[in-house]
This record gives sequence, structure tokens and C-alpha cells, in this order.
Amino acid sequence: MTERITLYDTTLRDGQQTQGVDFTAEDKVRIARALDDLGVDYVEGGWPGANPTDSEFFDHAPTLQTATFTAFGMTKRAGRSAANCDVLAGVVNAGTPAVCLVGKTHDFHVTTALNMALPDNVEAIRDSVAHLVSLGREALFDAEHFFDGYRANPDYAIECIRAAYDAGARWVVLCDTNGGALPADITRAVRAAIDAGIPGDHLGIHTHNDTEHAVANSLAAVDAGVRQVQGTLNGLGERCGNANLVTLIPTLLLKEPYASSYDIGVKDITGLTRLSRMLDDILNRVPNAHAAYVGASAFVHKAGLHASAILKDPTTYEHIPPETVGNARLVPMSNQAGQSNLRARLKDAGIEVAKGDPALNDILNRVKEREDRGYAYDSAQASFELLAREVLGTLPRFFEVKRYRVTVERRKNKANKIVTLSEAVVAVKINGKKVLSVSDSLDEHGKDSGPVNALAKALGKDLGPYQSIVDDMRLVDFKVRITNGGVDAVTRVLIDSEDGQGRRWSTVGVSANIVDASFQALLDAIRWKLIRDGAGHG
Repeated sequence: MTERITLYDTTLRDGQQTQGVDFTAEDKVRIARALDDLGVDYVEGGWPGANPTDSEFFDHAPTLQTATFTAFGMTKRAGRSAANCDVLAGVVNAGTPAVCLVGKTHDFHVTTALNMALPDNVEAIRDSVAHLVSLGREALFDAEHFFDGYRANPDYAIECIRAAYDAGARWVVLCDTNGGALPADITRAVRAAIDAGIPGDHLGIHTHNDTEHAVANSLAAVDAGVRQVQGTLNGLGERCGNANLVTLIPTLLLKEPYASSYDIGVKDITGLTRLSRMLDDILNRVPNAHAAYVGASAFVHKAGLHASAILKDPTTYEHIPPETVGNARLVPMSNQAGQSNLRARLKDAGIEVAKGDPALNDILNRVKEREDRGYAYDSAQASFELLAREVLGTLPRFFEVKRYRVTVERRKNKANKIVTLSEAVVAVKINGKKVLSVSDSLDEHGKDSGPVNALAKALGKDLGPYQSIVDDMRLVDFKVRITNGGVDAVTRVLIDSEDGQGRRWSTVGVSANIVDASFQALLDAIRWKLIRDGAGHG
């Protein structure tokens, strides 16, 4: 019989403490609903009243279908009863079915940070939890600094968590608040908590990633007996982040001994990659290409030996099928590539070329020749596919760019501040008809987003019969590298594009002129999208 492991997400509270992260109330609603759809058991919304955003979010909290909506707060103040503490009242008044209260369990913090006697802190924990229970709320106790506290004064740390459990806490969550514990520390302290009479199915684990062990420490806690795991999407969190639920969930679901020993509420993880990238999109951050399971490079096979084996059996170099988590296998092209890489990459693009076909050498030679000029096809798979189709004579001519122009104006505005504005003009020929499109570089907020964005907007503004296909495209990343220095400098531009289907693809352009290199990459991005969406030839 399998045991249940409960998943508790704190992206909206602990994740919001990440430097540079500033969720709006609308962002938090969107993320909460996505977590609910995924199947996590608890969604922690934040600290009611801590800031205007959290107050607005709790005032208009989403209705969750399966997850328990949870508010976060702290134990009562010293010298106040739980029923008359304003801090405790604030979190209670949020009206959530569950409340998680943080309290100190490290004697050093009690006496130094709180300036409180050790027995008074235990009383505050006990009374606060008991007050929640008396109100019919599910109570969770967040045992702050538990592992440091256990190392310094194990009897006191255990006394604190026993007080919470005896007062009726459904979950006592052991926190590695400073993120300095290692798996052996976690195992030892969790076993001590269980030996002290707190059952594992009432214990949770909350780890931080300051030694890059947050996921490993969470699994060590499960191995030692805890049955609730806390974390955040993409490992968001203060300093180095929290345990990454995007890594933990598939590990618990797919890897032994967890897969056969435990049950989690999440059943379908085919949307996990999209969820991870949705969060990055909300934060306007570039996804970590090397993230486990969901990163763009997680299932990339560059070496020719690997690609040859992958063609025979993907399990030779993949620990799970990438589609299990909504990701995709990729065999990139570069001047190191052999025919095994090439045929595998062509097959992924839906292009079948027989082994030994002379066209394979033609494509390889073209790749190597262009990479000598500065192109990088291992980072621009969509551009590689277009190049291969051109060599094979199967590249559609959807439209022809006749000319383009970009101007950049620098002037003072009414407030006497220096501002810039770019304007792009693109002329294309579609089905024998010439179309002229003009666009500026202002984004939706009225700010200048640069000449490349102006070009992208103009190029995708009026493509006639193809317009509906490219309308959901957007540029999500832009990278520039100078491949040769001095007066003969060559600029390489890599562009990442995304569409409404969640697809993301990369294209490359090379020129002595950065705008021209960017235009090449933009043009490739549109052509690849048209091919993948089955557009007819222009």
C-alpha cells in the first residue's frame, strides 16, 4: 500500500521574496489557479495585510477546486493573549480554511531576535495554534530555523514543535531557514522529531537552496519519514531560493523508490514545462535552459556518439521520455556534428533523408561553412531546419522581402528628458502584391523597446494570408555576440520566439550590422512558424 505525500506550494509567499520578483494581484490569481489545476494540495497565498498586493489578493481570492487555500502569519506577540493579538487577528480574518504560523525553534533566535524568555516562546506557539484550532481552522506550524536549532539545543527545538503538535497542529513543518543543512543533518533531526512522538504524517519539510541541496534535503526528509513537502515553482525564494517543486514533483512521481511507495495529488505532468515557462513569462525572465526536466537543454544531445545511440534507443542517454513532462528531445547542429546528429535532427523536424544520401554531406558542409562565418546552429535549431530545407530544395517561398529601413531618433521630450524612438519600414511581396508596413518601437506601456522590436512589429504587421498564423508570435529573448573584434567585427544575433501554443524556438542572424543580423533572425523565426503551422506557399 502506498503512502500519501502532500504537496504544499509557497510560490506566492516565499517565492515573492525573490530579489526582483514583484507579483501583481492578478499574477497571483493566475498562478494559484495553475497550481490548483496541477493538483498540489495547498496553495499558500501570502501574508494578509503585509502589503497592498497581498491585501488585494486575499480580498479577491480565487476559488480553488482541489487545493486548500492557506494564509501565512506569525505566532502571537509576547504579553498578549492569542485572542487579543492584532498580528494573529490579521491572518485569521483572511478567512482561509488553513493558516500557517511561523515561530522560532532556535534558542538563539528566541533570546536574540525576539528578546523573549525561552518558556514564553513555547507558550506563544502553543496558544497561537490552539486558538486557530478553536476557530475551526486547519493549523500548520512553520518551525523556523529548526535544523540550526536542533544542532544547537535539540531539547528546546523538540519542545517547541511538540508544543505545536500537542496544541492541535495538523502539520509541523521543519524549516531549514538558512539553507545550510545537508542531507545527513535533515535525516538525523527528522528522526528525532518522530522519536519525540510527532508522527511522520504530521511532519513537513521546508528547505532553502543555499548549498544547492534543497531538493536533496527534501527527499532525505521523505526518506526519514515526513509526509508533507513544501517548495516553489522554479525554486523561487529569497537568497538562493527554495526547494524546486518543478523538480520534486516528477522525481516523486517517476523515480524509485518514491514512485511505487508514495502517492501524490499530481497525476498529469505533461503540462509541467509549460507551467514552468508561464511563471518565467509572468516574471519577464529567460527560462533556465539547464533546469532539470523542463529546461530547453534538458534533453539536448550534441555529441555525435550520443545522437547515434539516441536514434537506436532514446533510453541510452535519457532518464525519462521528455514528453512525459511536456519537454522535447533535441539533437543540435554544429560544426562538430556527424551524420547521426544530422539525421536525428532532420527526423525531429519531420524531414526524412536516407542514410548515405549525398544531401547529408551537402547540409553538413553548409553548416560548417556558415559557422565559420559566425553562425551558431546548436543554439538556433529553427534556423538550422530552414537551412536544411533550402539545401534539399523544400524551403517554401511564402513571401519576399524587397527592402527594409530602420531609423532611430534621439530627442528631448516635454519633460526635457532625453528619449529615443525607432521606426521600421518593411516592404514585402506576397502573391505578386507589394505590401508596405510601418511600426514604431513603443511597447504597450509607451516605452521605447528599441529598433529590433520595431522591426519585429513591422515585419509581422501585414503578411496577408499568413497574418493569422503569426499574430500570436512574440520575441522573448535577444542575445548579441561580437564574433570578431576590430574594424572587421561580425555580429551574431540569437532570437528566441514563442507562440500561443507554448512553443519556443531559436533563430540566428550574422552580419557586420547588428540590425541586419537581427532582421535575418526575425525573418527565420516567421518562416519557421509558417512551416510548422502548415501555411501554404506564397
